[in-house]
Amino acid sequence: MTLNPHETVLVHTRADLEAARAGRPGDVAVVMTMGALHEGHSALMRAARRTAKTVVVTVFVNPLQFGPNEDFDHYPRALEADLKLCQEADVDVVFAPTVDEVYPGGDPLVRVVPGPMGERYEGAHRPGHFSGMLTVVNKLINLTGPDYVFFGEKDAQQLALVRRMVLDLNLPVDVVAVPTEREADGMARSSRNRYLSAQERESAAALSRALFTGIAQRRPDEIRDAARAVLTEAGRAEPPVVLDYLALVDPRDFTEIQDSDYSGPAVLAVAAKVGTTRLIDNLPFEIGG
Repeated sequence: MTLNPHETVLVHTRADLEAARAGRPGDVAVVMTMGALHEGHSALMRAARRTAKTVVVTVFVNPLQFGPNEDFDHYPRALEADLKLCQEADVDVVFAPTVDEVYPGGDPLVRVVPGPMGERYEGAHRPGHFSGMLTVVNKLINLTGPDYVFFGEKDAQQLALVRRMVLDLNLPVDVVAVPTEREADGMARSSRNRYLSAQERESAAALSRALFTGIAQRRPDEIRDAARAVLTEAGRAEPPVVLDYLALVDPRDFTEIQDSDYSGPAVLAVAAKVGTTRLIDNLPFEIGG
């Protein structure tokens, strides 16, 4: 296979992926996605491009991550547009496998279990989601053989779980976190934002406003109280912000920070519904730093 170093190559099978990799020696960075790419994904690709000689983007809508009330069949798929964005970010290879290619034995009987760390917050809201996510991340690491994998900080619990899986299972890869891309009004970029009406978008901006208000404080109780005050006010808006959770956690195990004198890494995370759209956001920071 003769490869143009300036061309983004699309492959669908493991054999073609290995052939594309063979023509591009050097370290490899992988960005794992479910497609419907946006500027947040582009930031991951650009960070990967700065780090490694070869950049691979996976586009795979993973059925294991969808719960009984989540519609796998209607998840947005836009491979042609995704390829264009990858080309603009100078990605070398896009790996877009079928479900049968990733799960050749059918629905996998052996899966990665996230344990108690994956049962809190997003895990409580979406049972089984993190098991499906970790299982496919593990498989895609095995399929692509990267030196680095890039994940956005926007999905903080996902990032924490991937880091813990890599540590606990001794996977030979470095996990690199990339800061959340934000809109002009502070909202985290997300494919879900497209479902918000203009009025809902105005209400939803309170999520990021609450986070930035919170992390401006010094102590854990002050951080929570300041953020919650913003969200309480947003709950009276029209349309209202309906809070799912507000959590101040240690990113190493995603347990709530209880010690009023805590000093160290922290994540202030929020999840809420505006209309029918559920949104998540977070800010990593240092308490006492």
